[in-house]
Amino acid sequence: MMRQYELVERVTKYDPDADEDLLNRAYVYAMKAHGNQTRASGEAYFNHPLEVAAILTEMKLDSATIAAALLHDTVEDTEATHQEIEEKFGKEIAALVDGLTKIAKLDLVTKEAAQAENLRKLLLAMSKDVRVLLVKLADRLHNMRTLEHVKPDKRVRIAQETMDIYAPLAGRMGMQAVRDELEDIAFQVLNPDGNKIINDRLAKLHAESGGILKSIEAELTQKLAENGIKAEVTGREKRSYSIFRKMERKLLSLGQLSDIFGFRVIVGTVDQCYRALGIIHRTYRAVPGRFKDYISTPKQNDYRSIHTTVIGPHHMRVEMQIRTRLMHEIAERGVAAHAIYKDAPDAKEALDGFRAPAAESNAYRWLRHLVEMLQEGESPREFLEHTKLELFHDQVFCFTPKGKLIALPKGATPIDFAYAVHTSVGDSCVGAKVNGNHAPLVTELQNGDEVDIIRSEAQTPPAAWEGLAVTGKARAAIRKATRAAARKQFAGLGREIIEKMLAKLGKTYVEKEVTTAIPRLGHKNTDDALAAIGKGELSAIDVMKAMGLTIDDTKLKELRRRTPARKADGDELSIPVRGVSRTTALRISPDTGAVPGERIVGILMPGAGITIYPIFAKALEQFDNQPERWVDLAWDTGAEEQRYPARIKVSILNEVGSLAQVAQVISDQGGNIDALQMVAREGARDFFDLDIMLEVHDLKHLNEIMAGLKSRSAVSDVTRKTG
Repeated sequence: MMRQYELVERVTKYDPDADEDLLNRAYVYAMKAHGNQTRASGEAYFNHPLEVAAILTEMKLDSATIAAALLHDTVEDTEATHQEIEEKFGKEIAALVDGLTKIAKLDLVTKEAAQAENLRKLLLAMSKDVRVLLVKLADRLHNMRTLEHVKPDKRVRIAQETMDIYAPLAGRMGMQAVRDELEDIAFQVLNPDGNKIINDRLAKLHAESGGILKSIEAELTQKLAENGIKAEVTGREKRSYSIFRKMERKLLSLGQLSDIFGFRVIVGTVDQCYRALGIIHRTYRAVPGRFKDYISTPKQNDYRSIHTTVIGPHHMRVEMQIRTRLMHEIAERGVAAHAIYKDAPDAKEALDGFRAPAAESNAYRWLRHLVEMLQEGESPREFLEHTKLELFHDQVFCFTPKGKLIALPKGATPIDFAYAVHTSVGDSCVGAKVNGNHAPLVTELQNGDEVDIIRSEAQTPPAAWEGLAVTGKARAAIRKATRAAARKQFAGLGREIIEKMLAKLGKTYVEKEVTTAIPRLGHKNTDDALAAIGKGELSAIDVMKAMGLTIDDTKLKELRRRTPARKADGDELSIPVRGVSRTTALRISPDTGAVPGERIVGILMPGAGITIYPIFAKALEQFDNQPERWVDLAWDTGAEEQRYPARIKVSILNEVGSLAQVAQVISDQGGNIDALQMVAREGARDFFDLDIMLEVHDLKHLNEIMAGLKSRSAVSDVTRKTG
């Protein structure tokens, strides 16, 4: 176990002005608070917060963060209280410990809704102070290092949570070293066989190629030195999970992977990075299409480096990463490195583009942006979807016509680009030009594309766009616009209902009179109330009463009659269904009909009420991408008995008396033929198809008629028309 003075020495070594008294007090308090507590491994519990603090000293973090690491489990696992921590160590450290205490209680691998809510709480806690995230990641890293002492079922749950949430979070915050170690340990637990196969293969390759790696290191170091560049060149193998992920993504076998080895070339300045690149390309043949300049165009998590792949000795393909020392520190430690290096003497050149204070680094700004997106999603599923999209996607970089850089996930389309520029640009998007040429909105954007969005203020984003968009922001905005459009349609339908009812009372619609009545109905504004009427959530009669209109019992009974729908022949039919207002205009689809006993849905037809379809109707497919138009309906079982339309197809033999047999069955069963059309089968003179619109009481009645028809010798088949 690390001694008290050793911890203090670690911190003062990189921060001579560290608050030694604070560190000493936190050490003693945490040790006493945890007392004789032990971990699953049998070691003293206090060793865990001490190791977490040690990990954070490797990141060279400030005294307050180290103190919070020592104290992070005291409130949850001991008798210590938040108030006591605040009194002894101040509000800053108490707030950090409080954030960590709340996170410790979260289960991030529960069912989707609970997982989304817990992830939301996690991100909110982290967004208040990035140091909460740093301590939590160090805490998770030490827990993963000691995972073998945990029960197998819990071990898998922790590993899955780490792979799903904490490792991607570390990557997004630029902490690549932490991410790599978290992923490798989790991979060992979640896929032990795959991990062993890859590690065995790596060990064999290392034994075969170890000498080659050393020779490349020496050769490159010498070449760079001959050109006046002092460089640190180190060879490395890719990590097991990184290899596994690449095999999955590119559908390759282990033997097909050619760039398992890589080299990091660390130089002094940005200028030397580009000079080193030229020397490497003169020394080894470059692989076309494998060059990326993340110095001129940094990743969103502040990562900067030049990547190139070359053919080394023995035809070995190797990746080269060229960067400065400060870039390397930020590549490994992300946001944790900013506080230390932002004031370094050579930071202006080496960290060009990183001039914002640590708390507002690009990576931390991403976290704040993610938290702001909480207000866009209206359901846990939406938030979880958006967050995971943001966490897991690699990126492409595109430009506006004015040269503004837009970072997007791989696979993004011009729709995603438009919403990334601004929500209003996405909502008004009608087309796009990619690199000066008109391109479909489904075009997958590539690195370096210049995208020009064509706009129209009359445009409303179709609901189908949600399936085309890749980014969570675009999907959330499309859903929001779709909901707004549906609300507008329902409000229009509600207004139409009120106007008709007022007309029956001999009055005209006056906006001011309706608006005055709204507060009495419990709605914020007129549009909300009208939309509620259109959806059937609010009775139009209640609006009449709220307007102060006196309605006698006779008139009330007349108004409460359902607005009649129309059959195919134009006669009026009262449709007894639940799920809509009694005054909503209803119509049964003439393509299929619909009868009590079968499941039905309604489709909102702007300006024409609602059309009722049986759930199997083919016509519903055209509305799959317009969920805002669907209305859940059910038959009113208490309704008076009447007849309903049902369309069937009857195949009959082309012989005398066939049609009479069909008509006789329908008549005997108490049905009625409302319409009939005879169609000759193409290429089959012996048969005819009858398209019949029946009138029946319910589904049972319809099935009895169809069974009776099938029993007749002249009938070869009877089916329900689906549209």
